[in-house]
Amino acid sequence: MHRQSILVALTFGLMTASSAHAQRISYPATAKVDHVDTYPGGKVADPYRWLEDDTASAVKAWVEAQNKVTFAQLEAIPFRAALKTRLTTLLDYPREGLPVRRGKWVFVARNSGLQNQSVWYVQEGLKGDAKVYIDPNVLSPDGTTRVSGPIINKDATLAAHTVSQAGSDWQEIQVRQLPSGMLLPDRIRWVKVSGVAWWKNGFFYSRYPTPGDTTKALSTKNEDHRVYYHVLGTAQSDDQLVFADAQHPQRFHTVGTSDDERYAILSVSDRGQGHDGNALYVRDLSLGETTWRPIVTSFDHRVGVVDNDGATLIGSTNRGAPNERIVRIDPLKPDEANWKTIVKERPEPIAFASAVGGHLFVGYLKDASTHVEEVTLTGKAVRAVALPGIGTASGFGGEFGDADTFFSFSSFTAPPTAYRLDIASGKASVFHKTTLPFDPTRFETQQVFFTSKDGTRVPMFIVAKKGMKRDGQNPTLVYGYGGFNISLTPGFSAARMAWLEQGGVYVQVTLRGGGEYGDRWHQAGMKEKKQNVFDDFIGAAEWLIANRVTNSKKLAMQGGSNGGLLIGAVMTQRPELFAVAIPEVGVMDMLRFHKFTIGWNWIADYGSSDDAEGYKYLRAYSPLHNLKAGTAYPATLVTTADHDDRVVPAHSFKFAATLQAAQGGDQPTLIRIETRSGHGASSVTKQIEEAADVYSFTMLHLGMKPALPSTPKAM
Repeated sequence: MHRQSILVALTFGLMTASSAHAQRISYPATAKVDHVDTYPGGKVADPYRWLEDDTASAVKAWVEAQNKVTFAQLEAIPFRAALKTRLTTLLDYPREGLPVRRGKWVFVARNSGLQNQSVWYVQEGLKGDAKVYIDPNVLSPDGTTRVSGPIINKDATLAAHTVSQAGSDWQEIQVRQLPSGMLLPDRIRWVKVSGVAWWKNGFFYSRYPTPGDTTKALSTKNEDHRVYYHVLGTAQSDDQLVFADAQHPQRFHTVGTSDDERYAILSVSDRGQGHDGNALYVRDLSLGETTWRPIVTSFDHRVGVVDNDGATLIGSTNRGAPNERIVRIDPLKPDEANWKTIVKERPEPIAFASAVGGHLFVGYLKDASTHVEEVTLTGKAVRAVALPGIGTASGFGGEFGDADTFFSFSSFTAPPTAYRLDIASGKASVFHKTTLPFDPTRFETQQVFFTSKDGTRVPMFIVAKKGMKRDGQNPTLVYGYGGFNISLTPGFSAARMAWLEQGGVYVQVTLRGGGEYGDRWHQAGMKEKKQNVFDDFIGAAEWLIANRVTNSKKLAMQGGSNGGLLIGAVMTQRPELFAVAIPEVGVMDMLRFHKFTIGWNWIADYGSSDDAEGYKYLRAYSPLHNLKAGTAYPATLVTTADHDDRVVPAHSFKFAATLQAAQGGDQPTLIRIETRSGHGASSVTKQIEEAADVYSFTMLHLGMKPALPSTPKAM
């Protein structure tokens, strides 16, 4: 039947699960269409192609029908309401971000506990009276409007921030006066993958052309990224085009300015063509330059500017150093032969570098935990920054003349604590300590190493109640990501405590594909080597079983985005190994991921089905294309959201429909589709609701009987 006829005639009946299905769930019937794509390696049917049209009435009806079934199942879990109450209590504590300081003004984001969005406050100096600068919670009735920033101009009279709606990656730039917070009329729309770089009476930013059909803005491919300069008080239509490259529409172009606004720095990424590096260009604005001076023109390596030191640039790069090095670059002599190494490459990869107070702060990763070194601008070692233990440190921002800087430290069992560091003495003092409504010290973290399939030594963190017994009966949730050079380091989650309190074990695996051990670790999980990531995750599960932490009937797995792909691949390859699978906002169709929004950007990590070799290995593990009818799959809760314009929900829609048709076991295969949310919960309320559903579903299907306070009945 013609695709359009299918869509017009589509009605939602009920598809009853197999007779062996313990819960007798009736899933919404999902129509199939006769659609076949031709790839370099063969023809592939795509019977649920129609689910890619997120604005179609038939798709909206399918979403409504699936949610009706899913939430009926979730609401039937006897302890779900009590678990949600417990999660609400766990998240109800005051939180505060690191101070953002420029001139005499200090900004800080605070959340009293259950506010959907943190509120930005401004004060004069560190001890001044704080007043509300912008409260995102009043910008939408459901609290799903996000505000990021502020980015303060050089003389600290103005601050820009970005606003996004319902979790979308699309942003609008707005500007407010300091310290009044009065909103200026400037509105910069269709911004994505962009910073705000102040210069004189305006700023540089990056955007895409206005979509031809704005109703499809959440799924249409994004191309032709351009850089503009906006003068305050003028219309966006009058903005000056600063850089464009129509010949290469699948490139990112972003501009930053140095703290002293002497240099504008243009970074160009060509990840759509499979390159993992970037080109770099600069303008000396103090000389009135209007053309871009090339520093690096190839895309073979990464190079970024930390800041400038007078006329020279201080950069961080992996050129000739897979674990990164810090270099000094003279824009007038940009050839790499003239670069001066300030900080040599070490066995531990550089995770971040910043320049503040005339010194550099360089963060390294050692077995996925942060270590920070302070060095001079010439590379002379000053000291190691004392950190509380194994965990994650971030921050270390500020200006060249600052006498101190701020950083945050957290771990699996320690919430983020803000520290103030005196740069001259190296002494750190607690600036803000988080007070929790529970005691995380009842839990402990152990880091173990196991051997993956090909002999590679892989670490993982195990978090559990102190004194956990190795009897093979512990309900265990394994989490992973493994991609894009992103490092999973120890991080605190109040919501996770609801799992740990009930005797659950949390495991975080340091998979290849991430950046925890530098470029070599990342490259070992890219493209044709992506199977290593799945093998590492499977190896972690097998170690946990062999070492009597748990067993396959007590084992759950969870991951989001690229981690959702991980869960989808592992459950198709080893469905018997896990009892529960939670693939969240996952990349499930590896043959078509590059057709939506900025998905082409992932070709650098994944490769592309447009070439024969890429098709071969992508088809081999693509979760959507490796589901087999009649296979007993784990109890599965797929999660996605209607405003996810990074990994569009069509990935999860098609995967869930295929999984429901293929399931040959007696476990449920549900999809939870959040509304007015994106690539992650768009508010604290939605975060609690989703966590309650994920944890209660997992606990139920691992046979847990959580001891929770009873929920009072409504009067």
